Amino acid sequence: MANQNQTDNSEITLLRISSRPEYQSLFFLLFLSIYLLTLLGNFLIVLLIRLDKRLLQAPMYFFLCHLSLADIIFVSTTVPKILINLMSQTQTIAFNECLTQMYFFLTSGNTDNFLLACMAYDRYVAVCHPLHYVIVMSHKRCLFLVSGSWIISGLHSLLYTLLISRLSFCTSMEIPYLFCDVYPLLEFSCSNTRHIKFLAQTEGVVDLLGPLAIITISYALIFSTILKIPSAAGKFKAVSTCGSHLAVVILFYSTISCLYFQPPSAYSAQKGTFISLLYAVLIPMLNPFIYTLRNQEVKSAIVRLLDKICSSRIIRYNT
Repeated sequence: MANQNQTDNSEITLLRISSRPEYQSLFFLLFLSIYLLTLLGNFLIVLLIRLDKRLLQAPMYFFLCHLSLADIIFVSTTVPKILINLMSQTQTIAFNECLTQMYFFLTSGNTDNFLLACMAYDRYVAVCHPLHYVIVMSHKRCLFLVSGSWIISGLHSLLYTLLISRLSFCTSMEIPYLFCDVYPLLEFSCSNTRHIKFLAQTEGVVDLLGPLAIITISYALIFSTILKIPSAAGKFKAVSTCGSHLAVVILFYSTISCLYFQPPSAYSAQKGTFISLLYAVLIPMLNPFIYTLRNQEVKSAIVRLLDKICSSRIIRYNT
């Protein structure tokens, strides 16, 4: 109990972004700009999809709406604490706050993982079985897939949070990460962590690689179908419907692989910092741009929304 109380009241020192104090203000402005841009982009996507019935009724955009919500939680879990630490010149976080950060970080990250698999399945049905698309991707099924993504991710994160909360930490903790994660905390525990590490190497890997397997199989079938399309225009149209999602998948899983599937001997603090920033900060900012820059349906929805706003203002002015 003494060890537990000591752990609850302890503080964890996170990795410093830069050892040069003169760069702190520059990094603060940089992270603040990225955070605000991420919130703006993802909130606009959520708002646009919720207000436009055509987009909301389309399964792909229904999944995208929840992906943007997950990204908002994802980036809000890590960046505000980074900003506070940059502003206060300290890198500490309370243990209970660390557990809370880890829970929401894992939940939103895993939800991203499952939603990307749902979107890959949606693209598979759209390309390979277009005549059955409306029946297969019904609103009820989409709601089931989205609910399952959030619930499974929440339970997965709660399991690891509860297990780590019961560990004892007998030494001062300085983790070489910008945020709290499972593996760094396990390294500084004086309790027996073999069962948690085994769980992470089995259930955790299945939880991560399962959706990736669904994505891989879906795109293998998609590309197999595309190759059978006789016209070049038909092939281009089929590929264009998957381009944005495929770009996000490549960014997401390439950074995860570099962060979690490298041997311990290959890890360095600088490399880990760079990859974790890509994974937890930069990708949530890029997702809205990837899905909107070349998406004609989203551009049309923006035009319809602006027309509604202008029309309502004209009516109010005339009355």
